[in-house]
Amino acid sequence: MRRDCEIANRIYHDRVETRDEAAFHDPAGVWRRLFAEVWGTFLTVLVTLGGLMNLAISHGQISYGMAKLASGLAVTAVIYGMGAVSGAHINPAVTIAFAARGNFPWARVPGYLVAQAVGGPAAAYLLRALLGDAGQMGASLPSSVGLGAALALEIVLTAGLVNTILGTASGARNVGANGALAVGFYVALAGIWAGPLKGASMNPIRSFAPDLVRGDLSTTWIYVVGPLVGAMIAVGFEWILKGRPTREGARAARGEEAD
Repeated sequence: MRRDCEIANRIYHDRVETRDEAAFHDPAGVWRRLFAEVWGTFLTVLVTLGGLMNLAISHGQISYGMAKLASGLAVTAVIYGMGAVSGAHINPAVTIAFAARGNFPWARVPGYLVAQAVGGPAAAYLLRALLGDAGQMGASLPSSVGLGAALALEIVLTAGLVNTILGTASGARNVGANGALAVGFYVALAGIWAGPLKGASMNPIRSFAPDLVRGDLSTTWIYVVGPLVGAMIAVGFEWILKGRPTREGARAARGEEAD
């Protein structure tokens, strides 16, 4: 009886995997995923930058911690709302980490990166039109530490974030969609404690967008190099912690975890 159940489960999972693979390569699904990445990145950047800009013009109505908490909540909401469509990467470091981990095809990476590069600056341009240049557009800046320390912190914080994302996507302990809570909490926590030091971006697009709009790319490299290096470190740690990529991780990265 037990062996019959195992065979039946294996057949069921093979059929689901075949169906998911076909859906993933369906042209209509591809455009739906790219739109989800544009819209999801737009919303998270809008809230992240908008919260910091509001901090500058609200005369104490909100605190720095509240602004960073809003950013974490935005990430959580987007993962819950669009994770089943695109995987809700909304971050180039996450997309590249999923591909390096073997959960996401490299051929799809350029499309996701372009989608994120459209959504992030679009949010920044909208905020500038509405609020001006308040708070330097919420830019990530190494305000309290040197460039080297800012880079090191960005690497470490991103490694923790990406490990959280990869770990909750792998199916370990049946976390599933509730991984959105872990990711959102991590974003808020990292922002609250490390944000005053150097911005705690952990997302190249989140930093590139305001820098592009305000016309100052002098420190953007920190928030591009740091997250990418941190993401690769996290991928290595995930191999140590979990071993080979899992089917659940691939489904989460592709946006199939709710099928």
